[in-house]
Amino acid sequence: MRVISGKCRGTKLIAPEGSNTRPTIDRIKETLFNMISFDIPGCLFLDLFSGSGGIGIEALSRGAKKAVMVEHHQEALACIHKNLEKTRLQDDARVYNIDIYIALQKLKQNNEKFDIIFMDPPYQMEGIPKIFECIKQYELLSETGYVILERATTNKSLNFEGYVLIKEKTYKTTTLSFFERIQEK
Repeated sequence: MRVISGKCRGTKLIAPEGSNTRPTIDRIKETLFNMISFDIPGCLFLDLFSGSGGIGIEALSRGAKKAVMVEHHQEALACIHKNLEKTRLQDDARVYNIDIYIALQKLKQNNEKFDIIFMDPPYQMEGIPKIFECIKQYELLSETGYVILERATTNKSLNFEGYVLIKEKTYKTTTLSFFERIQEK
C-alpha cells in the first residue's frame, strides 16, 4: 500500500494487521482518485472508517486543503498517526478516535461542511442509511459536494432518502457508488 500521486507519491503506508480493516487496494484507489482528480485541489475531505488513513492521505497528497479521518479501532488509529507522520501531512489532518455517530455530531457542532465524503464501512454494516441521514440532517455536505460509498459488489445497491446515485464503478469484489444530495426547490 502506497501513496499513488501528489507530493507524497511513492511513500509506503502501513496497514493494521488482521481482519478489522480492509485497506482499499492501490488499483481501486488509483481509479477512484482519477475519477475525482479535478475536485481534490483545495477541497475539504472527510474519510469515515479511515482504517490506515490511506484515502485521506491520498487526498492530502493530491492537494486537499484538509482531511478529517474517523476511526475507532486502536490498531488502525496508530497506523493513521504513523502514516501521517511518515508523509508529514499531520498539520492538514484531524483524526477522531470516536464512534462514527459521535464524530458526525462533533462535525455538526463545529459547523463543518465537506466537498467530498468517502466512507468504507465494514461490508456487512447495517447502519449505512443512518449515516447518510446524519450527513443530510447535520448538513455536512457542501452544496456541490458528494458522498462516495465503497461497498462489496455482492451487496445490493442502496437508495438513500434525499440522495441520488450519480455514478458507480464496479470491480470484481468492490463497488464505488457516488451520491449527491437532492437539491430542494
